Amino acid sequence: MAFSLLSVTAGGALAQAASTTPPAVAPTTAPAAKPAAAKANPQTVDAIVAVVNTDVITQQELAKRMSDVVQRMRAQNIELPPVAELQKQLLERMILERAETQLAKENGLSVDDVMLDRAISRIAEQNKLSMADFQKQLAQDKIPYASFREEIRQEMLLQRLREREVDNKIQISESEVDNYLAAESSNKQTAQELDLAQILVRVPENASAEQIAQRAKRAEEAMQQIKSGGNFAAVAAAYSDASDALTGGDMGWRPQDRLPALFVEAVANLNPGQVSSILKSANGFHIIKLVNKRAAAAAADTAAAPVQQTHVRHILIKVTPTVTAAEARRRLVDLKERIDNKAATFEELAKLYSNDLSASKGGDLGWVYPGDTVPEFERAMDGLKPGQVSDPVESPFGYHLIQVVERKANDVSKERQRLAARMAIRERKTEEAANEWLRQLRDRTYVEYRNDDR
Repeated sequence: MAFSLLSVTAGGALAQAASTTPPAVAPTTAPAAKPAAAKANPQTVDAIVAVVNTDVITQQELAKRMSDVVQRMRAQNIELPPVAELQKQLLERMILERAETQLAKENGLSVDDVMLDRAISRIAEQNKLSMADFQKQLAQDKIPYASFREEIRQEMLLQRLREREVDNKIQISESEVDNYLAAESSNKQTAQELDLAQILVRVPENASAEQIAQRAKRAEEAMQQIKSGGNFAAVAAAYSDASDALTGGDMGWRPQDRLPALFVEAVANLNPGQVSSILKSANGFHIIKLVNKRAAAAAADTAAAPVQQTHVRHILIKVTPTVTAAEARRRLVDLKERIDNKAATFEELAKLYSNDLSASKGGDLGWVYPGDTVPEFERAMDGLKPGQVSDPVESPFGYHLIQVVERKANDVSKERQRLAARMAIRERKTEEAANEWLRQLRDRTYVEYRNDDR
């Protein structure tokens, strides 16, 4: 059973299972009476396979990660590439991860235990398991919980780094939004969702003609293997430099308007199962497989459909190591009683007790649209009448008291449509920007290989 954090965060791509840390190596010590024998038979405890800036990757780390990846690929029925190719790919992946981790620490980024525990609780919830059952399932899959926990922490850390270094730097012009809306208006009847897989052979920034030729040759080798009947997923695992290489290059289902235009154009005339020619982008060489396609769900005419907006306030009590869920709920029950007895107003208590940034505004979240809040919050909010205060409501953020101030039904504004367009454009541009950022990070990372095969 594979567990995924993919649905916990938007735009982001997290691993489907956990790799474990290498087992501790017991020091080999000889009896005190025979020191000469100990010197005569030295044993190598571990070896360095690569130096990454000021850090190292050891043979034990690589071997343990290799074992985990092989086990995971077999569990997902992904055909394994040759061991030597897979090991080279995995070492490159570990080098890039180590460089990202170093950069995150340099920028003071971290993931505390409260954030981590909340994320793991959501993973268990998405798998429809209690935390106890979730830990039992991990044990059955031979994944130590402590190791799983630290891998999720690592992936959350790298996601925060990429949000900072990539997502927050994407620029979207007004003309791009205009063009998107115009295209969306004319393509409503033909909108599709595509299930794609990819192979990316990355080209270094400012590459020489010789480097470009070498990378082009590698892409041609991958293409030749596919044409000769090779399994696309196995070829991706052996050749691709993309983050999804070890899952067979699987990109999953996406609306075509949220994919790079290069990919959409490349598969426009393909049938499911077919593979594109080699494509060239700023990041390198791509091979795209159209796994499947389907008509996108019919979109509502947002220009005409009235949408209910809700003006809402809330008081949030977060669950922390010092505040249990029961204590958070009890506090809110007490606050609701004070509001019902008119001993204090909702706004007064929000300013005093809410753990949310809206506390300074009396808990006021302003006017919200459907989908603006998490499902648990929205369901409770939708069940309230104006002026009514909810009982304590649990969400991934903690426990809330919710008060609906008023409601109105408005046509979706042009600003709202433009915001949705910006989100779609951002998602489409993020993949290209992330690949470019990773290429630049790898190019400026000092790497020294210590194994003989490099």
